[in-house]
Amino acid sequence: MEKRKWTPALLFIVLMGLVSLLSDMTHEGARSIYGVFLSMTGASAAAIGFVSGFGELLGNALILVTGYIADKTHKYWMMTIIGYSINLLAIPALALVPENGWILACALIFIERIGRAIRKPSKSTMVSFASKQLGEGKTFAILEFMDQIGAFLGPVMLFFVLMAKGEGNQLSAYHLAFLVLGIPAVLTLVVLLIARRKFPDPSKFEKESTIKEPLKIKVSFILYLAAISLFAFGFIDFPMITMHISRQGLVSITILPLLYAGAMIVDAFAALFFGWFYDKYGLRVLMLSTLISATFSLFIFYVGSLEAMVIGIIMWGIGMGAQETILKAAVATLVPKKSRSIGFGVFELTFGFSWFLGSWLLGYLYDVDINLMIMISIGVQLLAIPVFYGTYRSSKQALKTD
Repeated sequence: MEKRKWTPALLFIVLMGLVSLLSDMTHEGARSIYGVFLSMTGASAAAIGFVSGFGELLGNALILVTGYIADKTHKYWMMTIIGYSINLLAIPALALVPENGWILACALIFIERIGRAIRKPSKSTMVSFASKQLGEGKTFAILEFMDQIGAFLGPVMLFFVLMAKGEGNQLSAYHLAFLVLGIPAVLTLVVLLIARRKFPDPSKFEKESTIKEPLKIKVSFILYLAAISLFAFGFIDFPMITMHISRQGLVSITILPLLYAGAMIVDAFAALFFGWFYDKYGLRVLMLSTLISATFSLFIFYVGSLEAMVIGIIMWGIGMGAQETILKAAVATLVPKKSRSIGFGVFELTFGFSWFLGSWLLGYLYDVDINLMIMISIGVQLLAIPVFYGTYRSSKQALKTD
């Protein structure tokens, strides 16, 4: 009997994981070359930092609205499909960006982020329904693992595309790379429609609570938002990293997608590790992951050697894997079913706003004083650790899984 109850939930999670895998081949493949492409089309370091951060802010601000709409209408599938369509088709359109057309490129990146805002709370909410049968940490760990396999395959695919194109017209090579990313984009929509047909109402995976509990602003939740804000503010986005590596000439620009692919593999296995441990130890695990990853910028931007760069990218991947898994799992644990899309919206808005401010400031400091950029990045992330501890102490009973 128990087997029949959780097997459909696991199948749903795997199908949604496959959606994430294919969509991340497109999105993360593009993200691995955003920094170089924007620089190639005329953007400054400050502009790249602004685009990286404002794209997240724009998407996450809209997530609060789309999360509210999803909770009120329960049109989870419709919003997910529309969002993925916008999200994924905007990236191949980057192949149309001309020389010195960085403003158009930025606009398309913003459109892609809008698509993400439409689909993300609905998708996360549907997955959270199934997570109640498997465990929040395990569920989001599986999803993140498959997500990051796609994030690995996308940049690797671009590596071969750029290698095949050769060292000729670099802009045309990058145009071809964006076109190739349209292939997994189409496959994403195909798998999504299959999942929709097989599981038309994922909310049935989670039993209705007999307690009509609205979304409450508790001390533990405020501390949680403060901690993730500090973490997001100090965490330098990968386009800044690829731009720095290309400027320093540490590796050929054709190798840059492979560096991102390597970070995604680290992210994938870190997600499995921290997701499984979240179900046992709660938010304490995030304190450990933050401590491990906080100093990645020192290795990448200060030391300046190839070996240090690799170490820094590994640390960056650990930090990404932990935040992508545990932060979402915590929302699924803390927020009641009826308000969960809004809960994800509040989380994404807070995280995205802090990411925007941090990316913009750190991008500006890169051109002004790179040592100050490194100090702020490390210091702010380390400040998140005692706040995570305060969150754990305040909500340790609420964060225990069933």
